[in-house]
Amino acid sequence: MTSLIHENTGNLTSLWQKVGEKAGGYTAGLAFDSCALYHTDWPNRLWFHQDVTAEGLAAAKSDLTTLPTKLLIPCWDDDQERAGALFERAGFRKVSEQVGMSLRLTRTYVVAQTLSLVPVSTTELAILWEAVFNQAFRYQIGHELLTPTYPDIRFLLAFHQGKAVGTVLLHHAPKPIIGIHSMGVIPEMRGKGFAEQMMILLLNQALEQEIDYAVLQASAMGKGLYLKLGFDQQFVMSNYSLPQT
Repeated sequence: MTSLIHENTGNLTSLWQKVGEKAGGYTAGLAFDSCALYHTDWPNRLWFHQDVTAEGLAAAKSDLTTLPTKLLIPCWDDDQERAGALFERAGFRKVSEQVGMSLRLTRTYVVAQTLSLVPVSTTELAILWEAVFNQAFRYQIGHELLTPTYPDIRFLLAFHQGKAVGTVLLHHAPKPIIGIHSMGVIPEMRGKGFAEQMMILLLNQALEQEIDYAVLQASAMGKGLYLKLGFDQQFVMSNYSLPQT
């Protein structure tokens, strides 16, 4: 795993860890860590410190079967075919796939801006962020998680003509790298260029702050935009879960 890929995955796992610690749901282990919260769909992740093994998956499965909430296991191993076979033999199923991407920040982007980005610093804004995010992604990030992590983790709302149309969260790693997560636009406002505007605002702000790299994990919906803006594909991240019994 290259250094930049390690920084990308580390930005993501440290995000889950920080949120979990604030909410009292983080558990550290020898082979893997986890974050399990019961009032929200996120983070609710279990992640391995190294490439997955049959023994590690057996231990993870034992832990997961004792929990009343479902956790996803992300896998960014270089050999996805090998890892997938191990997950399948252990009884897990693949539920989604994302692409890890990075961009070295070297230039300012120009685009017509009709959006404003507002940090979530109050309970009222946190409740609104939760509602907008749910519309955009069809799952829940509980508003109770937002304000305790401010300003270390920055949750932002995108407004257009006074209406909240999108969400994003930013996580700064100790190194000059920014992780861009949970960026989405509500269905009725898609196709208007808002996602591109949001990303350009964020990239320009990061450049002004002398941040060297932006990292993210893209869905199929967002991948094309990020490639257009110059992001490079780094790795595939497959997400696995145990089927409900």
